[in-house]
Amino acid sequence: MAYNPIKKLAGETLIYGLGTIVPRLLNYLLVPFYTIWVFDKAQYGQITELYAYVALLMVLLTYGMETSFFRYANQYKNEIKKVFNTASGSLLVTSLLFVVVVLFFRHPVAGWIHYSGHSQYIVYIALIVALDAFSSLPFAHLRFLNKSRRFSFLKILNVIINIGLNLVLLILIPKLMPEQYQQLWLYRQVPMVGLVFFSNLIASLSTLLLLIPELREFRFEIDKTLLKKLLSYGLPILIIGLAGMINEVSDKILLRYFLPPGSHVQSIIGVYGANYKLAILMMLFIQMFRYAAEPFFFAESEKEDAKDTYSRVMTVFVAATWMIFLLVMLFIDVFKYFIGPAFWVGLQIVPVVLMAKLFLGVFYNLSVWYKLTDKTLYGGAVAIFGAVITIVLNVVLIPKYGYVGSAWANFACYFSMMVVSFIWGRKIFPVHYQWRKLFLFSIVAVLFYFISVYLKPLGTEVSLLGGAVLMMLYGVMIWYNIKSELRPQNTTHRIS
Repeated sequence: MAYNPIKKLAGETLIYGLGTIVPRLLNYLLVPFYTIWVFDKAQYGQITELYAYVALLMVLLTYGMETSFFRYANQYKNEIKKVFNTASGSLLVTSLLFVVVVLFFRHPVAGWIHYSGHSQYIVYIALIVALDAFSSLPFAHLRFLNKSRRFSFLKILNVIINIGLNLVLLILIPKLMPEQYQQLWLYRQVPMVGLVFFSNLIASLSTLLLLIPELREFRFEIDKTLLKKLLSYGLPILIIGLAGMINEVSDKILLRYFLPPGSHVQSIIGVYGANYKLAILMMLFIQMFRYAAEPFFFAESEKEDAKDTYSRVMTVFVAATWMIFLLVMLFIDVFKYFIGPAFWVGLQIVPVVLMAKLFLGVFYNLSVWYKLTDKTLYGGAVAIFGAVITIVLNVVLIPKYGYVGSAWANFACYFSMMVVSFIWGRKIFPVHYQWRKLFLFSIVAVLFYFISVYLKPLGTEVSLLGGAVLMMLYGVMIWYNIKSELRPQNTTHRIS
């Protein structure tokens, strides 16, 4: 029977999309909820900044164990339970230790990050990260077993619980009890911003409880020899993940320290964070692609035409990401309503952030060279290189250009990582990519974007109509160029 790995990957991407794009789209509904109805720019800046710490801590607390699990679960197919128990046991120990340490030092930590008097934020964040870190292995196990529907159901339910609690605590109770709600115990203990993290904490705890069927056979049995292998493989992944997360969220933290004196720091962070979120479609697509692609790349690696498959995947991926870029930018006058009007001053960063994420997605495709050759240390070096660029450029550009400088630092970081990874990977694991198509997609997309910019002074109606025409033209061009990649392949062929 004819087999098309691209269609298989696309199918898995769509299924995992239910567990990634649907929850994050639902979560994204909290952005207009927060920015239009509940919080001002400064309060949303606090949420943006604190969630940056959550993202960094999550990478530290999982320390590459998910990817390590995939690698060794494939190698120890007859001892998957041992791999799962060892990886999960390790995460359990480190998560518990983390919570104990943070609880003990919560007041100094709150002072260090300029949140003195709000140590409860630190406690909520620690518990959220610990719960989510331990839950990551059962979710990885579901992916390994191809139980994508169960995976998606739990991810969606987590977000529904979170959103529901936000609506109840921030809107419903204050509306129903306008004079009495502030006397309730929870509202006396936790400021409105803190209720965002409290809701997240309850959702994370609920998800862990719902994972009990996956944890029923878990036994605290750590194989020391296997653990060393898992940690050895995962350490570079941790470095990559941490460096990647520095690239992703450090700007929200560094803005506080490098904006010019007298700036309304939290308001500026709020504007930047809200507009950054308008790249959500690109980030969602890349995330759901990663969930599907990681096990897919390993599974295809033993096939004779694996490199050919990787090349075709890159072609389809680049086509899809430029489509997303154009969808957002040609209709930015529609997408801007997903954030409050007070935040529109930052719309200029959206195309920069979208292209930065596109480069990041290409980097994930290129990363096949160091993952399949067990040279994850090299991948770690590329990620560290990107993190250095991010930090240096933020430090240099923020004092002069504010959050616009942060956006361009993000762009420069991911572009540099993409280029370095390609050059290095070509020497170790060369893949013959379809350069003519890749450049064609990129040049036409950028050209159409600039045409849309020149249409804007003609009015919103003309701009939207022109955007629709350009979008259709691009879609036709893309389909004409990638339809051959979606046909079943009976024989291997080499792409040059």
